[in-house]
Amino acid sequence: MFQLHFPEFGISVGLLQLGFLVLQSLYRCLVRLRNSTGILLFQKMQIQRTYKTMTNRESRDISSWLSKSASPSDVQLYAGGVPFTLNKELLAAKSSMLASLLKEKSQEGLLHFLRDIPANPETFELVARFCHGYELQISTENVAPLSCLAHYLGMTESRSRNNLLLKTLTHFKQKILPSWNETIKAFQSTENVLPQAMELGLVDACIESIITKAINNPRLLGDPIKKMFVDDHSEDEGDVHRQNARRLFVLDWKPEDLTTLSLQLYEPVIHEMSQRGVPSEYITASLCNYAKKWVFSSFTEGEKMSIYRRKSQKEILEAVERLLPHVQGLLPCTLLFEMLRFAIVLEASSDCRNGFEMRIGKQLDEAKAKDLLIPSLGYAREVQYDIDCVKRIVKHFYESFSAPRISASNIAKSIAVAELIEEFLTEVASDIDLKVETFITLAEMSVAASLGTHRSSDGLYKAIDIYLNKHRHLTESEREEVCQLLDCQKMSIEACEHAGNNERLPLRVVVQVLFVRQLQLRDTIMKEVQGFSDDKAQDDEEEEEVEHGCGEEKMRIQMEKMSKKVMELERKCSIMKREIEGGCRSNAGMEKKKISLWGEMKRKFGCISTMHNYNCQVKKKKVHPKSLV
Repeated sequence: MFQLHFPEFGISVGLLQLGFLVLQSLYRCLVRLRNSTGILLFQKMQIQRTYKTMTNRESRDISSWLSKSASPSDVQLYAGGVPFTLNKELLAAKSSMLASLLKEKSQEGLLHFLRDIPANPETFELVARFCHGYELQISTENVAPLSCLAHYLGMTESRSRNNLLLKTLTHFKQKILPSWNETIKAFQSTENVLPQAMELGLVDACIESIITKAINNPRLLGDPIKKMFVDDHSEDEGDVHRQNARRLFVLDWKPEDLTTLSLQLYEPVIHEMSQRGVPSEYITASLCNYAKKWVFSSFTEGEKMSIYRRKSQKEILEAVERLLPHVQGLLPCTLLFEMLRFAIVLEASSDCRNGFEMRIGKQLDEAKAKDLLIPSLGYAREVQYDIDCVKRIVKHFYESFSAPRISASNIAKSIAVAELIEEFLTEVASDIDLKVETFITLAEMSVAASLGTHRSSDGLYKAIDIYLNKHRHLTESEREEVCQLLDCQKMSIEACEHAGNNERLPLRVVVQVLFVRQLQLRDTIMKEVQGFSDDKAQDDEEEEEVEHGCGEEKMRIQMEKMSKKVMELERKCSIMKREIEGGCRSNAGMEKKKISLWGEMKRKFGCISTMHNYNCQVKKKKVHPKSLV
């Protein structure tokens, strides 16, 4: 088996910018040349048009010659039911398969053997032109079919150095794979020769090229769904300037959309992207665009659809559900409900419908009441809306809580879902075919969703009132059964007043509402009395505070007087202290002065003096001991 795998090539931004500047300069030169030599340019265009006409005529002549000329050295082959008369020697020189068949088979056997050549007439004609030495035009659309046919016919390097397979694969590697758009177009052309393209390695090469480019630049798959709802004017002026700076050297180029691929080509690409780490939000965007193009846009309500088209749309929607990443919040809840409705209409598999229901249940708090209005289909439908589907979605919502303990986020979601179910119950209550058991089931769901949320029962009462108004044929016991979940103690004063005058309610419920109303009035009166008592007590406290305030004022005046007396005494004490300190300093100075004079006199008389000892020491004359005798 012959396999080829081609690496990805990149182009630097600097080369692109340089090429853009060169093209811009050439364009300016051509404009000047056109203005100066308009006549010559017109003549050149005439020559090109004449040459193109001659080439097309030659091409038609060659095709006619290939199919009609006959000689002993020619052989007739069929491709797609179209006969081709070709030269045996030229075919054998380029194709090892045809060379061996020409030796082994007779003319009739060869004709029967090659009747089902895996190629269309256009592709086989290009091969015939190549064998007869004419120039071959390889394009994005025919490179894959040509490669497959060349591989099938054995037009390899072992047969001829100038072989067709080498030419097509070189073109595929150098011209197709580096470009996103060209790769998608070439990949799309492999659909008719898919087994041969897979054997040759063209499919793997295209998938690898597409995935590598998507990893480097996920925006090739489209913008994320949530960004589509953002206002285009939300960008500030600085962002606009930065975008303009980035677009300075960007050409007006639009990437080819993956949604142009058929499902058998699109599905393996997206599956491989999920495995290779392409961001989930961009994969989701591509899947939504694919479903919109092939399912939503091509579906018309009430239009008769062929079996093939219906089957194709069902397979596409099932594949989209399988490929959607299991990440919460990538799609708006409204869009998921739309996909679920199409899955029900197209009778998709149960796995597909359950998948959409689980995704909706995880973010049911984002839904609206109109989203839950899913029509019930089938000839034997009993209700207008699919109540069972809503019950399953609500069940998935409560199963999706990540933590068993009650958290702030879970409480907020529960409140939102409780309000949603009440609104939905109000909408479906007007359905004349809605049975009592079904209504009670929905009411139980609403009550269960409101547990622990301290919400009133006004929404449930409104739904019950609408249901009883549309189903006046119910008996007293059935009406009591409908109202059994109504908690009158959680009804507002306005709702109680309305219920007290509601003739559609059972008598027992009316009495219960009136009793609750009496309790509410009693509580209101008690609150008023308590408020009056509190006001009186507050007034007494204010009077006491006033009296207490007068006593405090007298005390403050006495304290101020005492403070003044203390300050006066302190002032007098400080004066006396300064006077005492001044007298001590003057006496000490006089004494110091006297001591200094006395010391000076003692030094003059030859006395040794110190600071603490002023004794006079007289020098005694030394006497020899012998003189004492």
